[in-house]
Amino acid sequence: MIFPVYFGIGKLQIHPHFLFESLAYTIAFRLILLNSRKDTIPVTQRTSVIVGGMVGALAGAKALVLLQHLDLLPQHWQQFLLLLIQGKTVVGAILGGLIGVELTKKIIGVTRSTGDVFVYPLIVGTAIGRIGCFLTGLSDRTYGIATNLPWGVDFGDGIYRHPTQLYEIIFLVLLMGFLHIRSRYQRQEGDLFKFYTISYLGFRLIVDFIKPDFHPFFGMTAIQIACLLALVYYRHSLVNIFKFTPVINNRSRIN
Repeated sequence: MIFPVYFGIGKLQIHPHFLFESLAYTIAFRLILLNSRKDTIPVTQRTSVIVGGMVGALAGAKALVLLQHLDLLPQHWQQFLLLLIQGKTVVGAILGGLIGVELTKKIIGVTRSTGDVFVYPLIVGTAIGRIGCFLTGLSDRTYGIATNLPWGVDFGDGIYRHPTQLYEIIFLVLLMGFLHIRSRYQRQEGDLFKFYTISYLGFRLIVDFIKPDFHPFFGMTAIQIACLLALVYYRHSLVNIFKFTPVINNRSRIN
């Protein structure tokens, strides 16, 4: 396989990152709109929450990319600017989107939890986007460190690396199955989003140790530090993920 893997439509050659990123945004947004039909808050408020989340996600994705690649700034500032313009990170998007949603809710007076609507669209969109990351190869900078494992992938420089993009896709599929099962048991409104956030950030905290990124903070990247801080914030919800308490049927019984 030669990276990047372009997709041809007639004479047109489409870059895999552009193709799958576009698909990810389109499908995720469509799923959010479908889920919103089952929502418990008014349509106007939900629209404001979605917009606030999108603005926050964009800001967070760019801000964390800036911190993640500070090592390029002194000598490779042109590459740094290119990454700042084109690059983005899922962790930054999640945390920025969360802040954007919470600020929007405070402004418009929404007190209910609204995150559950976003969970499955985020999982599906991220998994689709990671296909494009994998097919893009070295220029995407999401690959892992060198490995001798049989499933290592040569992205074009003769070095077999951990295909961390595929690891993430597999994790997301398993996470979606787990959350589907967990949703059948007792939980509060908003718990599904907390479970998703804790699980994904925990995964990224671990898997980013096998990525050849800049690790200036106690041997960790800016993304890992962000994950760690968020997990500390959600520490009280961590234990509830694995509490499979059956839903109590409140219907009265006839004696």
